[in-house]
Amino acid sequence: MSEIAVSVEHVSKKFRLYHERNQSIKSAIMRGRISLHEDFQALKDVSFDVPAGSTFGLIGSNGSGKSTLLKCLAKIYYPEQGRITMNGRMAALLEVGSGFHQELSGRENVFLNGSILGMSRKEITRKFDEIVEFSGVSEFIDQPVKNYSTGMYVRLGFAIAINVDPDILVVDEVLAVGDAEFQEKCRQKFAEFKAVGKTVILVSHSMDQVQDMCDSVAWLNHGELLAVGDAESTVEAYLGPHSLEG
Repeated sequence: MSEIAVSVEHVSKKFRLYHERNQSIKSAIMRGRISLHEDFQALKDVSFDVPAGSTFGLIGSNGSGKSTLLKCLAKIYYPEQGRITMNGRMAALLEVGSGFHQELSGRENVFLNGSILGMSRKEITRKFDEIVEFSGVSEFIDQPVKNYSTGMYVRLGFAIAINVDPDILVVDEVLAVGDAEFQEKCRQKFAEFKAVGKTVILVSHSMDQVQDMCDSVAWLNHGELLAVGDAESTVEAYLGPHSLEG
């Protein structure tokens, strides 16, 4: 546990929010003014380390910067300042249906999504039955995924991600969608990962799940890191002001 799986160092990320935007040079000339915008600071100088072999939680209210940080970890976004160091192979499951093609079948999407995550066709073929069995969608595997429910999407995407055999697994609210049986399978898989020294970073709005599953937690609020520490004390600090608000 002394080794570091992920190091987040002074990471800042901003987005440009347009109130009025010129769609072309012609529109700028006709309007006689430039686009109106403001910068939104999604992450502000965030730093923490994720120990290898741990389950690490990210908590905070909506708009706190959790999803932005996860996308930086997954290299979908890149910070303007700071850096993120990953020590090992990473797989990410961030949004329902990400990496899936709506018109393709579940079978075809297993190969598509697996290749996006870095698996070879031979590797996907070898693990295909295991992926489908874990997802529980075998009855629908040759149906277009556009007909899948949200839960089926998540189960199949999660099954693919864990079979990439990552050193670091990054997941966003995966347990909020599946049924009780799937949630238990996820918990067991996280425990297996931990037992062999793999690392899980997850976002969840369920504080019971965070306290049950996570060793350490980082609390974000309006893009700032308010606290990082053991799960119990950090969740208690997070719930303190929230319980007063509610």
